[in-house]
Amino acid sequence: MSEQTPRQEFSGIRMGRPFGIPVYVSWTWFLVAAFITVMFGPRMQYMLPELDSTAAYAVAFLFAVLLYVSVLLHELAHSVLAKWYGLPVRRITLYLLGGVSEIEKEPPTPGKEFAIAAAGPALSLGLAGLGLAADVFVINGGGIVEALTWQLWFANLIVGVFNLLPGLPLDGGRMLRAGVWKLTRNPGSGTIVAAWGGRVLAVLLVAFPLATALTGGQEIDFTDLVWPLVLASFIWMGATQSLRVAKIRARIPKVNARALARRAIPVTAETPLAEALRQAAERGAGALVVVDHDGRPLAIVNEAAVQATPDHRRPWVNVASLAKSLEPTMVLDADLVGEPLIDAMREAPGSEYLLVERGGEVYGVLTTADVNRVFTGV
Repeated sequence: MSEQTPRQEFSGIRMGRPFGIPVYVSWTWFLVAAFITVMFGPRMQYMLPELDSTAAYAVAFLFAVLLYVSVLLHELAHSVLAKWYGLPVRRITLYLLGGVSEIEKEPPTPGKEFAIAAAGPALSLGLAGLGLAADVFVINGGGIVEALTWQLWFANLIVGVFNLLPGLPLDGGRMLRAGVWKLTRNPGSGTIVAAWGGRVLAVLLVAFPLATALTGGQEIDFTDLVWPLVLASFIWMGATQSLRVAKIRARIPKVNARALARRAIPVTAETPLAEALRQAAERGAGALVVVDHDGRPLAIVNEAAVQATPDHRRPWVNVASLAKSLEPTMVLDADLVGEPLIDAMREAPGSEYLLVERGGEVYGVLTTADVNRVFTGV
């Protein structure tokens, strides 16, 4: 199972950097490997009666490893094509339910979105086809190799077909999103349609086996619903997260540096905090910029540090001790709006940024807290 996702925190085992992309294995993979080994051990013993129990379970574990190698190749197909299109790929993670490619930017066009999403299922189906051909025409003497080949091509077929289902967070959902984006010229509309497709799929994954049992007059065995419920939960949560992200992205055009800027007043480094705050209140300013004696900005006084300074200490604390020196990445163009502004802030995470005009004149100070309020609605 595959999805492309924004940056997230992670802990696990680093396995290497194929094509320059870090690959990690989550600790949850070991749970899956144990589950596959236990489930497929008896099957391998049935398919390979010449093996004793220990050897059969060892072959089942080897199948689990090779299956996740196939999942890695699926994710590499996404990530390598994304890098080819110039999109940064932070890492690939193999985890409980498959793999995740952390592609840090959205594709710029629906065509590229479709191609990146389709690459994974195409590779899985290609592996299934190669495995089937090898099983039919090359490996026909039985034994461990044939048993593993049969299991792997069939598993890749399932992975490829399942990921083509039209709902986020599956690859087919991203392909559907690209199609709706192309038709409506609105990526947000594509996300909403594909996310609701994912929710419908989640419901059907549970409803279908229930309906099949009821219409066939069979007694419902709830142990048979465990895996559909796990998959349905994953898809429902992924679709819900996609809807949440779509709502956030719809607000990005409202992020306007000039509109959100706080008026700033210049103060010298030795100015007492109490005096600087008095001047700011008098002039209706919401930020303090430390300047040299020629008026060149040197630092921005940190709002959190000001709030943490008790009133009785403010006359004795100078502003320089509460200021953060200006790095070039903290100086932004006052004309930035929307995605370019978000990208500029993401490249240099901080609490305050100095906004300047094209000629270098100070326009004001932009705080991360004010930008966040656009998205939270506070």
